[in-house]
Amino acid sequence: MNPSPIDPVAPAVRRNPVGGHVPVAGGLAATGLSYAATLEAEAVQVFVANPRGWATPPGDPRQDEAFRAECAATPLPAFVHAPYLINFGSHSPETATRSVVSMRHSLRRGRDIGAAGVVVHTGSATGGRTREVALAQVRELVLPLLDELTHDDDPWLLLEPTAGQGSSLCSLVADLGPYFDALDHHPKLGVCLDTCHVFAAGHDLAAPGGTKLLLDELVSVTGGGRLKLIHANDSKDVAGARKDRHANIGAGHIGAEPFAELFRHPETAGVPLVIETPGGPEGHQADVLHLKRLRESAHPA
Repeated sequence: MNPSPIDPVAPAVRRNPVGGHVPVAGGLAATGLSYAATLEAEAVQVFVANPRGWATPPGDPRQDEAFRAECAATPLPAFVHAPYLINFGSHSPETATRSVVSMRHSLRRGRDIGAAGVVVHTGSATGGRTREVALAQVRELVLPLLDELTHDDDPWLLLEPTAGQGSSLCSLVADLGPYFDALDHHPKLGVCLDTCHVFAAGHDLAAPGGTKLLLDELVSVTGGGRLKLIHANDSKDVAGARKDRHANIGAGHIGAEPFAELFRHPETAGVPLVIETPGGPEGHQADVLHLKRLRESAHPA
């Protein structure tokens, strides 16, 4: 099974593989890779646990090995999205403890399946705490997890800024500065940018040059080479709305051109894009194809 009819070593694909988040009920390889093939995906993202729970399932060794082997052979860059309940800034000791257990599980399962990175939302300062107090706890909880990533095949821990709801610890790119400082700019710490999130938080990608401004600021704040994954999602709401409502590519307030601009920026070289857009296989196929065409327009053969 080859998930893409496009030559995987073609320069444009090598620069920016395009794929999507795939379902895995029924098996990482059996279901996930089959769906990836339907999308003609060049990169995939999966859950390795219930995204809305605290369970830490061991996984199926045969499915793990089949998934890892196929992704390596294709090649098909793979990523894990950690559960949504994780919040390292929580005032609840139970939530903080469970967040560590869940994140460690996602990182270890990521290594088991050959994932390049594990994405986690940056969380919020709950219980009326200040951002400084919450970030001190982030340091206490997350730095030891990063220090456990000592194997050559350990994944990156990728921080995903949120859309800015509530007492978010990190939504604007500038917020990554204190977060990276709290974690000593650890060498296994990276970034996953969700285009809908940053747009909702106030980065107007639809404005002329908006995407370039965003990525230039990211390099200034975190240093180059930290961007490891892009969640390519349009937005149903306007810039700065602080609402995380994804739309299909080109069908929302971001529009298609900012995605083409993503492909042109030097900081995105080698960075995969995965969609998390509405709809079933047909809608997802259309979004993946749309992004591939925008990639081709940005880097014509």
